Amino acid sequence: MTAIASYGRLRDRFARLAALEEASAILHWDTSVMMPPGSAPARGEQMAALAAVAHGMLTEPSAGDELAAAEAGAARLEAADRANLALMRRKHRRATALPSDLVEAMARACAACEAAWRDARRTSDFPAVQPRLAEVVRLVREQAAALSAATGLSPYDALMDGFQPGLTDARVEAVFGPLAAMLGEVLPAVLERQAAHPAPIPLHGPFPVSAQRALCRSLAERAGLDFAAARLDESTHPFCGGTPSDIRITTRYDEADPAQAILGVLHECGHALYEAHLPKAFARSPLGEAAGMAAHESQSLIIEMQASRSDAFLSWLGPQMLHAFGGDPATYAPANLARLWRRVAPGFIRVEADEVTYPAHVILRWRLERALVAGDLAVADLPAAWNAGMKELLGLDVPDDRRGCLQDIHWYDGAFGYFPAYTLGAMGAAQLFQAAVAERPGITAALAEGSFAPLVAWLAEKVHAQGALHDLDGLLAAATGRGLDPAAFERHIRTRYLG
Repeated sequence: MTAIASYGRLRDRFARLAALEEASAILHWDTSVMMPPGSAPARGEQMAALAAVAHGMLTEPSAGDELAAAEAGAARLEAADRANLALMRRKHRRATALPSDLVEAMARACAACEAAWRDARRTSDFPAVQPRLAEVVRLVREQAAALSAATGLSPYDALMDGFQPGLTDARVEAVFGPLAAMLGEVLPAVLERQAAHPAPIPLHGPFPVSAQRALCRSLAERAGLDFAAARLDESTHPFCGGTPSDIRITTRYDEADPAQAILGVLHECGHALYEAHLPKAFARSPLGEAAGMAAHESQSLIIEMQASRSDAFLSWLGPQMLHAFGGDPATYAPANLARLWRRVAPGFIRVEADEVTYPAHVILRWRLERALVAGDLAVADLPAAWNAGMKELLGLDVPDDRRGCLQDIHWYDGAFGYFPAYTLGAMGAAQLFQAAVAERPGITAALAEGSFAPLVAWLAEKVHAQGALHDLDGLLAAATGRGLDPAAFERHIRTRYLG
């Protein structure tokens, strides 16, 4: 079998595999948005069956034969195809490390745990979901050990590598240590400066969900989301799901405060645009995927935090909100919106946290999930450990588990090793935005007119179209001239909050 023919068969195999994963993604969206609660057991079996079929397609002996034959003649392939082949080998290596019964058990356990989490979160009842989470953690540890043996990475590194290729715990620690120290210095100074200025005027509701929904859809369209191949719905935990050609974003609405829905939709649009602009020539192939979850978070946060909370964009958004909701025009003045939406205040909820305190939420979760994976923290002790960590990092006494260890879906859905991506993504977003504005000064003027187009065009070229060609450092280096540089994030924080 020739290398080119073998590579062609691999392209076909991975296209079929991607189609199965897309079907699973739509089922996952349906689970979070549409599925009746009583259907959870059946959905768990469906998800497990799809996971088992996809795993079998990637691990059957013929897949290994095709990879070996293609690699033997890889010099005959184009450079992009060689990169795609290397990513295929990576996926095969990780898949063959895991027994099929473990893959199926993991999918089934996560579906059951996520369903239980929805009820437990609503009633703040951690003991109700604890046995399910304990089973997920047990399987995650088994998965991590198997991946560790196959890759030579530590168990936790092997999990992180699945979300952001090349990321290690040592690298995270090297970034998070100085970050925690910097925030410890900056936070008191920000709070002091903030206290010396007039408090923002609160927005006076109610803000009808129908009006919020219409404004959010309009903002998503302005960001560049094409609703001919996308949906906007509601879920307990906002997310971007679906597929690059069938994008599903969600948010949640609060009639007392529209900020959560508006900024949540803009955040998820950043994810959605990344998916929509991935290289079409490698659709349903590893090179046509995103560069990892830290890269993905950089795209959501550059839209939400860097662009949408900028003075320029708020000067345009204020009048749109006044038109949508009515009320006191002073509350929608750009300076007031800036004081509201850039207000720093330690809080319990990660997704509602400001930029300065947000990293503390991630550091807490990173510490706890490392301990859970290592076996140093029992699931039964998670609420107490969480509450102690919040007291240490943000000085807060957590009132209940709904605002504590039940607030995020990730662990209950088996996503261990994901959380560092959020803060690394915030750092990447600051670095990318500074480079984009320096290269294309018209970006700021466009935002003042409510247009994301110049910024999104730059991102589409520098980030989205690169697919999985680079790891995070390589992607940032290609776009900005240097790998991940935490100094860009510090510069952003000091300029926005202390400048």
